[in-house]
Amino acid sequence: MSPSLYTLIEASLPADRTRTAIEAPDRARGPRIWSFADLLATTSRYAALFSRLGLVRGDRVALQVEKSPEALAVYLACLRGGFVFLPMNIAYRADEVDYLIGNAEPALVICDPSVGTVVREICARRKMPHFFTLDSDAGGSFIDAAAEVTEEVEPAECSAEDLAAILYTSGTTGKPKGAMLTHGNLAANGLALRDAWRFTDADTLLHALPIFHAHGLFVACHCALLSGAKMIWLRKFDREDVIRELPRATVFMGVPTFYTRLLSGDDFCRAPVSHMRLFTSGSAPLLAETFEEFRARTGHAILERYGMTETGMNTSNPYEGERRPGTVGFPLPGVEVRVMSDEGELLAAGEVGGLQVRGPNVFRGYWRMPEKSAEEFVQGNWFKTGDVAMIDAEGYVHLVGRAKDLIISGGFNVYPKEIEELVDDMPEVLESAIVGVPHPDFGEAGVAVVVLRQGHFIDEADLLARLKDRLANYKVPKRVFFVEDLPRNTMGKVQKNLLREEYRMACGAGA
Repeated sequence: MSPSLYTLIEASLPADRTRTAIEAPDRARGPRIWSFADLLATTSRYAALFSRLGLVRGDRVALQVEKSPEALAVYLACLRGGFVFLPMNIAYRADEVDYLIGNAEPALVICDPSVGTVVREICARRKMPHFFTLDSDAGGSFIDAAAEVTEEVEPAECSAEDLAAILYTSGTTGKPKGAMLTHGNLAANGLALRDAWRFTDADTLLHALPIFHAHGLFVACHCALLSGAKMIWLRKFDREDVIRELPRATVFMGVPTFYTRLLSGDDFCRAPVSHMRLFTSGSAPLLAETFEEFRARTGHAILERYGMTETGMNTSNPYEGERRPGTVGFPLPGVEVRVMSDEGELLAAGEVGGLQVRGPNVFRGYWRMPEKSAEEFVQGNWFKTGDVAMIDAEGYVHLVGRAKDLIISGGFNVYPKEIEELVDDMPEVLESAIVGVPHPDFGEAGVAVVVLRQGHFIDEADLLARLKDRLANYKVPKRVFFVEDLPRNTMGKVQKNLLREEYRMACGAGA
């Protein structure tokens, strides 16, 4: 039996467990320091509490909280006990949380006190067995309950095929899909990245990403934990905080928005990054102009890579060698990629087609959606990514577009269909189309193109305000344009390519 991901992580930590695992700066109260011993002890207590509550291997544990060391310990406790981790964005509104809880049917839901009332009501209505807020000044929280646990629970003997996490990724049609990731998927990807990016226990990772997302949770945390590296744990990206902490770090991982914001002031230069060895970028396309300006300002070439919720990381520009702007590099060790025509023929170098990937990183399928899972794989266990790509003569992978109109804004996936359904439900609206256009800060942003019903009126501000009540902020379009009709082809399909071109400059970028 292959070791579980938790066993691999525990074996990778430094022999001296008193070394710092996480330092969480706090301007008001001073930094919180967690040693590796603290992290392991907390993880063990949490896993024991799960068992005390009656959870058994394979049960789901849903978490919707602000970023904290305790949140990471909840994830590690799931790995330790053989439970399945389900992270949820703290920005999700009630309708979004309700669907995920109803679909995943977690045995335990832990949420932030700020959303406690809403999530408690959902759990009660859904008859979920256990609910806690993570922390609370009034007591009775998950942390309070775990503090009373004294028993030890041995790590579960999980195989590579056992489910470790479910991450939901919305489809362009229908409801969100839960990507099932196994211990083997996450371990293979974590080890490949650790080695490809040369992580060691001498590194310090400046962690400014959210951890409800594969980038911040799996890519960043696994690289650190599987090498015994220290993490400086920022609650969120704050330009001033990042610049202050960079001189103490060796690695920084970000989305393109992070880099454009760092470059927005003259105070970002070579001095604060002189100790750094690696900057990586992902979750959205990095503009070549950003790459070149960053290199000119700092002397560092950002390493861009490419992955998906369903696969983890697939490709990476080289650690040693040329990091080419506009490309996502080569397949990681153990990963295969290919470009196929619509007719299923393998395309030669330089030809554009659908990108497919195969390897131990590729997920097991979508939760409770066997038909959809089968649709996304072709013979030989190749997964159809939905991305359009080209592999050049030297093997660099170039992403050309996204076949399903996915918008990636500030590193987060935005699926037009979900927003269009809400807009179309408004009584004043006849129909709408959501398209992605270039944005100077977020890389890409959604704009809404709306046809109103005859004799009805709604303005841009009102429409956006209604959406903000129903959607996480990153999903809300940045602009709304009203038109008499939407462009269609002879089959009646809306031609979103024409809309993207027409409104390309709507957010002040794309020239």
